[in-house]
Amino acid sequence: MQFQYYMPVRIVCGEDCVRKNHEMFAQFGRCALIVTGKSSAKNGALDDVKFALAQNGQGYAVYTDVPANPTVACVQAGAEEARRIRADFVVAIGGGSPMDAAKAIAVLARQNAEEGIFSHAIGEDVLPMLHIPTTAGTGSEVTQYSILTNDEKQTKTSISAPSLFPKIAFLDGKYMSSLSKEITVNTALDAVSHAAEGILSVRAGALSDVLARESLKIVFGEYPALLSGEFTSESRSNLLYGATLAGMVIANTGTTPVHGMGYSLTYFRGVPHGRANGLLLPAFLQECEKSVPERVRMICDALGMGTEAFSEKVAALLGDRERFSEEELRDYAHRASLNKNIKNCCVYFSEERLLAVLCRALGRRTR
Repeated sequence: MQFQYYMPVRIVCGEDCVRKNHEMFAQFGRCALIVTGKSSAKNGALDDVKFALAQNGQGYAVYTDVPANPTVACVQAGAEEARRIRADFVVAIGGGSPMDAAKAIAVLARQNAEEGIFSHAIGEDVLPMLHIPTTAGTGSEVTQYSILTNDEKQTKTSISAPSLFPKIAFLDGKYMSSLSKEITVNTALDAVSHAAEGILSVRAGALSDVLARESLKIVFGEYPALLSGEFTSESRSNLLYGATLAGMVIANTGTTPVHGMGYSLTYFRGVPHGRANGLLLPAFLQECEKSVPERVRMICDALGMGTEAFSEKVAALLGDRERFSEEELRDYAHRASLNKNIKNCCVYFSEERLLAVLCRALGRRTR
């Protein structure tokens, strides 16, 4: 057996873990830049971080100008604010957008990316980061990826480097208690997609497969709550734990064409990232089943159902689907065919095969 696995993030999990472990913040310096969205931290998370910093006598500034899909402009402004206050470290509070933005801010605060953030060779000189997820889906708290809007290429593009791993991730399900059913479903499907895509990656290994299967069992084990919208504190914590496991998977495996196709749905039509993945994943699995039935069977065994049943259950969660023209889907298939994650899947997806998945997923048929 041969495989590699690397995940250097310290994970602290449990109710009130930020307040109870305030001394962990002290080692990173005198001043923090707290990166969050306009409403990402209105759940007690920001108050808990302020308490933790105050206990240590640390200063801070709060940067909230992070949109739902972070832009280059927003991370440049955040980096400028970090330099202005002479931040020693960054605390990210929120879902994938604030956490991804925080990583890019941590880079630009210390490195001059004159050629642009997407072309910049990220070095080791990055502000240390502590991440506090307030949704259960992205797994960014345990990955080295930052996904930003790339207007030049009209898509979303990732930057990645080992130095982008956060130092500590604090997991507390209470921060999700006020999340809507829609956001909870979308982010849960993002986690399911991460775990399933990890199993289908050419970089999958024995340990990542174990984590992926466990993530699928935990997240989709909460299907009754996702369908009804009635979440207990335990179900919220389970979803968060499962999403973090899925993040640990893609930190080592990366993602597949599901993400490449989904980026266009988000960029051009504003479909939330997790929902985009959920729309595409069932059809993608059915296509992969033709070529690698043993890998798809591993996913299905963890889910406790076959691909058809999975498709039906996801459809029940998503409700009415967005409508796309054939011209749009052909454009999205072409764009996905150029994405680097095409080569990361154990099944080769040509542009026509991508189009077939898009058409099956979104109610259109190829001619």
